[in-house]
Amino acid sequence: MSDRTAVKVNFRPSPLLVNAKNTDLRAPRLTQISPGTVLNWIRVIVLVLLDASMIALAWTLAEGLGTPIEGFALFGKADEQPGFLLPILTISLGILAASGLYGTDDKRRSFQNLIKSLTLAQIVLLITAYLYQPKVWVSRSVFLSAWLLILIVVCTERLLLHFAVVNLRRKYVSLQQPIFLLGNPEDIEKAKQLLNRCNQFNIQKRSNQFNLKGTADLSVRSNPELWAETLNYIRSQKVSEVFICSWSSIKDPIILFWELKSAGLRLRVLPVSLELPRQWTEIKMVGWVTTLRFSSPPIIGSDFFFKRCFDLIASSLILLVLGLPFLAIALLIKLDSPGPVFYKQTRVGLKGRHFKVWKFRTMVANASQLQKELEAKNEVKGGVLFKMKNDPRITRVGKFLRRYSLDELPQLINVVRGEMSLVGPRPLPLRDVERFSEHYLIRHEILPGITGLWQVCGRSNVTSEEVFDLDLTYIQHWSLALDFKILIQTIKAVLAKEGAY
Repeated sequence: MSDRTAVKVNFRPSPLLVNAKNTDLRAPRLTQISPGTVLNWIRVIVLVLLDASMIALAWTLAEGLGTPIEGFALFGKADEQPGFLLPILTISLGILAASGLYGTDDKRRSFQNLIKSLTLAQIVLLITAYLYQPKVWVSRSVFLSAWLLILIVVCTERLLLHFAVVNLRRKYVSLQQPIFLLGNPEDIEKAKQLLNRCNQFNIQKRSNQFNLKGTADLSVRSNPELWAETLNYIRSQKVSEVFICSWSSIKDPIILFWELKSAGLRLRVLPVSLELPRQWTEIKMVGWVTTLRFSSPPIIGSDFFFKRCFDLIASSLILLVLGLPFLAIALLIKLDSPGPVFYKQTRVGLKGRHFKVWKFRTMVANASQLQKELEAKNEVKGGVLFKMKNDPRITRVGKFLRRYSLDELPQLINVVRGEMSLVGPRPLPLRDVERFSEHYLIRHEILPGITGLWQVCGRSNVTSEEVFDLDLTYIQHWSLALDFKILIQTIKAVLAKEGAY
């Protein structure tokens, strides 16, 4: 058997072998720009134009709403110097770019970083105006209005843009990022499972970011002709990145890097066999040594303050709006079965503190005593959590309340009291916490929530292990944007009655 037939590649090679130099970007041709590079340029240009438009709109509105500023002209006048809009945009966009908000990684979707960067830009503008235009009186109303409006319109613009991209990717496969897997066969299979799991737990269902165009065994590199044709095939599929699944098996990583880069292909190492911590990290060079540096954990300090403010305002407004429906539900519960309207159970919250969670009562009054008799019928795999369909303890009104998750609404009282958040890991009863493994206790480092990733990724249709994986994913990647997405997806899941008991 020849070398060529011994190598397995999951695409059909062209009958004509392609010379290696045809896949080299240094060849004297004008069409050698990587498709991924072009798409990245387009994305950055669109994002910059949208941000600039929103910032200009915010300042225009602020100038009209606030107290006029003597000597200040946003757009300038025909017979005078240009207005202040150009330096405003230059400073604001420059700080956003320096903060990585136009980069290729997930940092561009960090809303807390966006808010901090926009606030810093306003402070720099204020200092610059004071130092270089001392004769211009700065109106506090205009400055504060511009700051608040910029935060609102830019964050809204980016959130809507993200939802638009997600929906377009879901509808059009051609808009998904084309990738190619290169590695040992066993690692390639693990990589496929890993990517499928990421898509499965994506809160935007069926919104796959990656479109797998093919795979190739690392042994293909031992045949120069077939390797050249493999590179040419990858380029013909407009692949933006090649995921390396077996980095430890590569003896000449620098050469592989140059081979891919010279073919216009970006390289990403997928740590399939290497167990890396799931904390957000960044690669830093210390001299000639490559290191991983951990970033600050989310939901700490100012992040916690912003999340708490949002929770307090939103939960208070919802309680005011739902006052009459609360009274109607309470009356139905009283008429349906004897017992209290509210069910209070001890749950474990932040730092392992115990608190009473509020819920509308959906079971008979002695449900806790009956649970011991039903433990054998627990339908959640793993046994850490207790759930079962057709639970005989549930009342008639309780079934309706559970179907639409209306029984959870009184937990807004826990949110106002600071015991819970709108979004976070669910607070579990003492019975469930006692069965935890030690690594599950990380859930208690943040406020528990009314809803979370568990609820929007199948709700009751996930296993105990998957529940804690989703909780850990939320903790490690928290942002205000993620909270908004989960709340929106929760409404959809409740209306569709997905996974409800």
